[in-house]
Amino acid sequence: MRRRGPDSASSARPSAPSPERHRTSGTPRGRWMTLGRDGRLTLYTRTDGGLLRWTQRGAGGDRWDGPEFMPVADLTDLAVVQGADSYVHFLGRRERHGSDGPRVDIVHAVQYQTGRPVTAWRSLGNFYRDRETGLRIGAPAGAVDAQGTVFVFVRNAGNGLQLRREGKGGKWEAWRDLEGAGLAAEVVASATSGGLVEVFAPSDRGVQQWRQERPDGPLRSLPPLQFHASAGSVTALETAPDRLTHYWVDANTAGVVAHRAGTWPVPVGGEPGDGAVVALRAPLDGYDCTVLAQRGAGGTLLIGVCGTEGEQQGVWWSDTAEQCVGDPALALDGHGRVVVAVCGRDGGVSVVRQEEGPGLTLPPHWNRL
Repeated sequence: MRRRGPDSASSARPSAPSPERHRTSGTPRGRWMTLGRDGRLTLYTRTDGGLLRWTQRGAGGDRWDGPEFMPVADLTDLAVVQGADSYVHFLGRRERHGSDGPRVDIVHAVQYQTGRPVTAWRSLGNFYRDRETGLRIGAPAGAVDAQGTVFVFVRNAGNGLQLRREGKGGKWEAWRDLEGAGLAAEVVASATSGGLVEVFAPSDRGVQQWRQERPDGPLRSLPPLQFHASAGSVTALETAPDRLTHYWVDANTAGVVAHRAGTWPVPVGGEPGDGAVVALRAPLDGYDCTVLAQRGAGGTLLIGVCGTEGEQQGVWWSDTAEQCVGDPALALDGHGRVVVAVCGRDGGVSVVRQEEGPGLTLPPHWNRL
């Protein structure tokens, strides 16, 4: 599927932020540190009136450019999604106030290449004509399949699920009701390397799921799982071809668990605070491993490591002592090394890169951007 190129006339060039906009106001949902085709990492955070962006100067390097300010007004929520083509998609819930009161719509923009301008923000509308009802929709979640098709999911006013997807040639299809009930405000959408899209949605009835049986096919609901995940804690990671492992904080035990289709959740320990359990596959000492990260109950970043799909053999957790506000970010850099990013209490962003040596060793001193 094709899209406009990175130099489209609708692109908006970033600018240097004013001093009051150097501070982050939160982390987006999803992977807010992304790896481009050129091997450079990019960081995105929320700030008053828009986004801040930092771009790595060279693949695997320690020097970053930024922050650059990308204006977008009236966002209440923001998610970052990257496809296999490395395009970075931004999905926001926007609430604007007019003479007749507030109105809410869902908006979308794209960054096609590392460091290049972001396109203009396009409204995807609201699936309710009634303004008051439209105020009750949730935050967007997104996934991009193997063909580059963008899927946008939003909880509706009845606490069910709505879908809007990009059609052939870049034209967006109409909103569709996928039904469901009792969903939490935030849902998690994923796409496997084989192009299958899946939605994992905590609810008051347990976990509700929708899944494609074939690429580009319809999303079908599955029987609810009688597990209860804390709001905002769920993340998904492809741990085998077309097989996802979901990690979340169990609402009853307050511990992190791992779950794959057809199995029972496996407790993996940790002392999580609020926010998402972030997950990344990484080669460590020649082994396929999974790295977990979350803001701990004490407000510092916790890191866990285990063999991929080997949670039952144990997860080794450590406290980095680095203050963390919001969700952390994990990525592999252009040289295949683990990079971790956090936002601090003072609104600053810090990153650290895996040191050479056995296992996953992080240096004690972080790079403040």
